[in-house]
Amino acid sequence: MKLPFAGRFLAVSLLAAVCAVAPLSQAVADTTKPKVALVMKSLANEFFLTMEDGAKDYQKAHATDFDLISNGIKDESDTANQIRIVEQMIVSKVDALVIAPADSKALVPVIKKAMDAGITVVNIDNQLDADVLKSKGISVPFVGPDNRKGARLVGEYLAKQLKAGDQVGIIEGVSTTTNAQQRTAGFKDAMDAAQMKIVSTQSGNWEIDKGNAVASAMLNEYPDLKALLAGNDSMALGAVSAVRAAGKVGKVQVVGYDNINAIKPMLKDGRVLATADQFAAKQAVFGIQAALKMIKHEPIDGAANGVIETPVELVTKP
Repeated sequence: MKLPFAGRFLAVSLLAAVCAVAPLSQAVADTTKPKVALVMKSLANEFFLTMEDGAKDYQKAHATDFDLISNGIKDESDTANQIRIVEQMIVSKVDALVIAPADSKALVPVIKKAMDAGITVVNIDNQLDADVLKSKGISVPFVGPDNRKGARLVGEYLAKQLKAGDQVGIIEGVSTTTNAQQRTAGFKDAMDAAQMKIVSTQSGNWEIDKGNAVASAMLNEYPDLKALLAGNDSMALGAVSAVRAAGKVGKVQVVGYDNINAIKPMLKDGRVLATADQFAAKQAVFGIQAALKMIKHEPIDGAANGVIETPVELVTKP
């Protein structure tokens, strides 16, 4: 049956419209915004809340470039839950995963699973274990500061307030994490160079309460202790409380690492001598920027041996 002219015109017009729409919808699919998942450690730690806020602010300013999903765990050692979060992100088919791993070794298998699913992975804050990565046949770029250098800067500043032979204690983060190990190494570099006596190194699990318990035990066991070097500011807050409870304010120095807001009044009044600023608000942003470049197959500035080093600075009394 032959259509009347008006009908033939309408049919041709519809066909033309379909042909025009098809490549357009394909173009839209090709330019779909990448979905980036940010997976952090404990959101009870002010450092990671600041990191998350910085990432959200960056996404709002670049809303046309990518979408952001952010997640964190309950406490610093909740490795199992962080693994579950990564598995959820794999199911959600995110394009990129920017992760601050709670454990440098335990997260590697699920990260390999993400990479096998075609997800771009960038490691921030706490570096994944190089040997475990190698054993899995994968390479993951690390974006973050030189933790050993930062801790050494803090330790060197502390050493100027002490004298050779003074007793000091180190409150370490989660011992299976690379950044905890590196910060302890940096503290030891500075203490050894200044001939201080490190009488104890114990884990405070990055947490205020555990840091307080460890500091209290050290102060009780070593009455001549002159300083406590905490691997992050949360543990330093606990140490400050322990020093006060022991009646040793002004007699035992406390240093930390991270420069969170809660520590700033203590720097001002001397309860904390020094800390290191690794620019929490920018930590995740640096990782997101690297991930977006990797998705586009663009070169990453400053990358050397799989590491993109970010700033870390000594912070003392304002």
